[in-house]
Amino acid sequence: MPRSSSSRSKIALVGGGNIGGILAQLACEKKLGDVAIFDINAGVAQGKALDIASSAAVEGFHATLTGSDDPAILRGAEVVIVTAGLPRKPGMSRDDLVESNAKIISSIARHIREQAPEAFVVCITNPLDVMVGHLQREANMAHEKVVGMAGVLDSARFRHFLACELGVSEQDVSAFVLGGHGDSMVPLVRYSNVAGIPLPEIVRMGWTSQETIDAIVARTRNGGAEVVKLMGTSAYFAPAASAIAMAQAYLYDEKRIFPCAAYCKGVYGVEGLYVGVPALIGKDGIEKIVEIELTPQERTLFQESIDAVSALNKVLVALREQGKV
Repeated sequence: MPRSSSSRSKIALVGGGNIGGILAQLACEKKLGDVAIFDINAGVAQGKALDIASSAAVEGFHATLTGSDDPAILRGAEVVIVTAGLPRKPGMSRDDLVESNAKIISSIARHIREQAPEAFVVCITNPLDVMVGHLQREANMAHEKVVGMAGVLDSARFRHFLACELGVSEQDVSAFVLGGHGDSMVPLVRYSNVAGIPLPEIVRMGWTSQETIDAIVARTRNGGAEVVKLMGTSAYFAPAASAIAMAQAYLYDEKRIFPCAAYCKGVYGVEGLYVGVPALIGKDGIEKIVEIELTPQERTLFQESIDAVSALNKVLVALREQGKV
């Protein structure tokens, strides 16, 4: 059971849009606790809460769902998942969203600081690595309690593409992605396996070709853009499922290792920056960052990704100095 024994845990969702609705539904169906939805658009959060609550008799959950445009609804939440922000449109990069979404995150951070300062906060808003760092700074919370959902999603896409190519279940594919949530992310082929069989060995056995694996790596890097191109807006089913897995690991102290945007202070040679790395999530939030051995080529690719995040972070710092966010 969740750590609170006297009552159900409270999961607060900031943003009642597509991701927010799926998050609320999954949190209820997985019986993680009561759900509070906050959205500045009057009626949206209340409507989503009522709609999902009306499925309780069918789905068999007992959670209480509430919605409001008053940030006080966040009060006392053990987990806060932030989805608010402008989504990507066709032709946009995640980087295009920096200024507009940083302003939104500044406001949200203030609400979290005032209403749920002890919560475990998962940020989904893009551009992810920069926004989670901005959120942590503005909320003035411990680094280990603020994390970005990115690597879980990117790794899930990588696993799905590999499973489709190899004709196996995603359950038997283990793979993960390092680096920033963008085109420079680093899917680690060498650390990927199928039922324990390393992917390079799978290639040697003739199940697939290196060219195909390279194509899958490229598709993984552009997986978000592919979804945006197909349906005109950002993904929401897989991102929500990924964030809920992280919330569950925290609430149930599961000690799961997820690739996610965590604050790095010296690990992997990264100093003072949120970037995608394998991190252990338990009752204290990010409890450990796992530093794996990288080949020179992997190290170069990872550094390129870090440089991309760092460059975007400098854009945010400049906007902050100009008083624009």
